[in-house]
Amino acid sequence: MYKLLLLSLFFLLFVHGCSTKRAYKSFPKHTTAYQLQTDDTTAQKLYNRYKEWEGVSYCYGGEDKNGVDCSGFVQKIYKEAFGISIPRTTHTQIKVGRRVSRDSLKAGDLLFFQTSYKGLHSGIYLENDTFIHASSKYGVKLSNLKSSYWRQRFYQARRLLP
Repeated sequence: MYKLLLLSLFFLLFVHGCSTKRAYKSFPKHTTAYQLQTDDTTAQKLYNRYKEWEGVSYCYGGEDKNGVDCSGFVQKIYKEAFGISIPRTTHTQIKVGRRVSRDSLKAGDLLFFQTSYKGLHSGIYLENDTFIHASSKYGVKLSNLKSSYWRQRFYQARRLLP
């Protein structure tokens, strides 16, 4: 009886965590309106995709606009913007492309952050130290590599695009 009750409770929590409501109706307090600084078509494609996903809630294992996690978001954006299929998880995404230094980042580079002992977080570089990702706290958003949080956790970058 208790197993059934616990299983039902877990299911309800999981479904609620991936509900269809969006995290924000407009720009949340932690972001401001952003305008691309360059005419780079790669950055423009990424930014256009980002605008379609902006504010979508975080959901571990999620892969759509009802809720998405960081690696699912990166996978979807790459497919939508460039028609390129990449692996689903951060631990497999970090094996594709070639490693590039933080000093030579270009729009479209995959970014990886060490968020815990074994935990990785992924995002996509846009421009001027800005990247897009699915934050577990804020959902899909723009962040800055120079912020103390991301600067301390930067692990590596990978380039898939020419």
